[in-house]
Amino acid sequence: MATTADEVWQLLGELIASQKETDRRFQQTERLLKEQSQKMDEQIRAVNKELGNRLGEFVEWQVRPAAVKLFRERGIAVRELSRDVSVDNGEEEIEVDLLVVDTTQAVAIEVKSKLTQRDVDEHLERLGKFKRLLPRYQNIQLLGAVAAMVAPPEVARYAYRQGLFVITQSGEDLVILNDAKFQPKAW
Repeated sequence: MATTADEVWQLLGELIASQKETDRRFQQTERLLKEQSQKMDEQIRAVNKELGNRLGEFVEWQVRPAAVKLFRERGIAVRELSRDVSVDNGEEEIEVDLLVVDTTQAVAIEVKSKLTQRDVDEHLERLGKFKRLLPRYQNIQLLGAVAAMVAPPEVARYAYRQGLFVITQSGEDLVILNDAKFQPKAW
């Protein structure tokens, strides 16, 4: 039973047609996988953002009562605690996570789950605008603080050198890392 040349050409034609169909299906599968991957990436970004927001809220809830206690221990008789203080005058804006105030001093606190040097720099910029955007605090000495569950030592030292209080986790408690020699910068 020998195969004729016509049969070989017919088989080759069927093979080519089958290969084209396989290529078409492969491209279709590849396109579907790419679309699904993009959707999955979008969902992961949304979940990460939501988790980040929730983690930030959790950290802020931990810092609030500790900030009052810690700054009272440092001689600032905290009478008022405000959260999410924000101002937008149309040209400039700031948002302060926590603000503890007594009659002569206020401490603007930036709260992060993990503190970075960029966070410190942004808070310093915020502190520079604070009294201009919130003139009711003109006669109060403004101090700054950063609080985080995780504060890498080099970032904590950087914040300290910039004149900021550094609040972070130590065991089960929050503590101010700044030693007794620390002189906070006043704005």
